Amino acid sequence: MKKNRIDEMSFLDHLEELRWHLIRCVLAILLCGGIAFLSKDFIFNEVLFGPRNKDFFTYDLLCKLSNTIGLDDSFCINEMPFRIQSRTMSGQFSAHIWMSITFGFIISFPYIIYQFWSFISPGLYQNEKKNARGFITISSILFFIGVLFGYYIVTPLSINFLGSYSVSEDIFNDFDLDSYVGLVRSAVVASGLIFELPIIVYFLTKIGLVTPDLMIKYRKFALVIVLILSAIITPPDIASQIIVAIPIVILYQISIYISKVVVNKESNN
Repeated sequence: MKKNRIDEMSFLDHLEELRWHLIRCVLAILLCGGIAFLSKDFIFNEVLFGPRNKDFFTYDLLCKLSNTIGLDDSFCINEMPFRIQSRTMSGQFSAHIWMSITFGFIISFPYIIYQFWSFISPGLYQNEKKNARGFITISSILFFIGVLFGYYIVTPLSINFLGSYSVSEDIFNDFDLDSYVGLVRSAVVASGLIFELPIIVYFLTKIGLVTPDLMIKYRKFALVIVLILSAIITPPDIASQIIVAIPIVILYQISIYISKVVVNKESNN
């Protein structure tokens, strides 16, 4: 049976309930963001500027792989031919604020998911509420895997390609701090959210908007969308787009399986 309170609440009551959940989410982001704000040296020197160092983990791994398969130093990074500068009075402070908020969102993501579940759970069946812990855990794990994928794969590929790209020897790359921060932020957050695809498909299947047959039927179109997404969050070279597209395609196939499981459970009940 569903909870009776959900039937007794008016539309305004639902909005009020949603408002408090959103307030708690914002407070969690601000609290975690405040901690990140105080950790400026670590956030910028170790994390944010990590992918611009030639000895970054991803570059070192690519170099070792190229040597292993007999390509010598083809994929080894010897230098990063660009500098990062701030050309506005508030540039560094603005970058500090936005990176703190971004880290606050990433760190508090499990709590945000918990608030989302708390809002929708009154409308679920009792056996569905028992899956709350698993839902929060899986959603958080997928998001953090996506964040790590964005940081260790998408970000260094983008920085290496765009940072070394040149149309003339007379032009030296001096990137603005906001541009660099924006690239890292968008790559990390976008990858984290993209990895939530199985969770999104689960809920869309639950409410009847998505079926496994529909996903299989439009799989070719989904592949095109995947390639477009890969092109948006990566530099315009084929290798980077393929590297990003592969896990998204795998996630899509997993989502089809999840959709099938949901439909089978619904038909058996």
